[in-house]
Amino acid sequence: MMLSSMTPPARLQADSTSTASLPASLRASLRSSLRLTRVSMFMAETLTRHAIDGISNCAFESARELAWLGENLAALSGVRPHVQGRLPAGPCVIVANHVSYLDPLVLASLVPCLPIAKAELRDWPVLGETARRSNVLFVRRDCALSGARVLREARRALDRGVSVLVFPEGTTTTGHKVLPFKRGALGLAQLAGVPIAPVALRYAQPEAAWIGEEVFLPHFARTLARPFTPVTVSFLPAIECHDRSAAELAEEARSMIASALHGSLHAQRSRLAARPQLAFA
Repeated sequence: MMLSSMTPPARLQADSTSTASLPASLRASLRSSLRLTRVSMFMAETLTRHAIDGISNCAFESARELAWLGENLAALSGVRPHVQGRLPAGPCVIVANHVSYLDPLVLASLVPCLPIAKAELRDWPVLGETARRSNVLFVRRDCALSGARVLREARRALDRGVSVLVFPEGTTTTGHKVLPFKRGALGLAQLAGVPIAPVALRYAQPEAAWIGEEVFLPHFARTLARPFTPVTVSFLPAIECHDRSAAELAEEARSMIASALHGSLHAQRSRLAARPQLAFA
């Protein structure tokens, strides 16, 4: 599958220097509109290319395509990942806490993988079609048959040397705590004989979290309006699955991610507390 020759978005300037004298609210509105236009053009070009090239049945090619899509969409959206730790070197099950729709873009851009996503995403305009044509693994969380089918597809990808990305909380949170992990994907790592790669995601801005019943498009417009959206991506030590139950693996991965998030939050508060305070007469 040929990748687009479009200018890499990392080289594009999100804001024109000519807007520096405008009020902050107007600059944010212009920034959001400009970025949304670029994202829309990029997605249209991607769908056109998919229609011409067809859908690849190769897991490796799909993961490579998703890595390229994630890198471009994250850059066009103003997302700035800060990576800590060592990236996985071989096939694994990547498990992360879930905060935003940006999470899979960021992780796929760093480690080529096939994400497991909720089936509702398949019906989203443009994004759903792009995800489908990139072989994202869709699962209906209320359907055991759908879950079993996706686990079989994920197992085939792992057997072919392609990592799988899972958000085992099953929903998004504010990022301040980690919900209990569902065990299915952790057992998959055990069956496939691959390690689990825990990842802690922490956004610098609390408003980056997409939670509850919040509508996607208004939230995405606000994301695009911010100058940048920094996110710390902490790759934690891999968990080997030998002679471990899925429940044990799920709890260990969740505890590692929760500890990493707690440590990051504590360090941030310590830095803020250490700043010199202004004295007023």
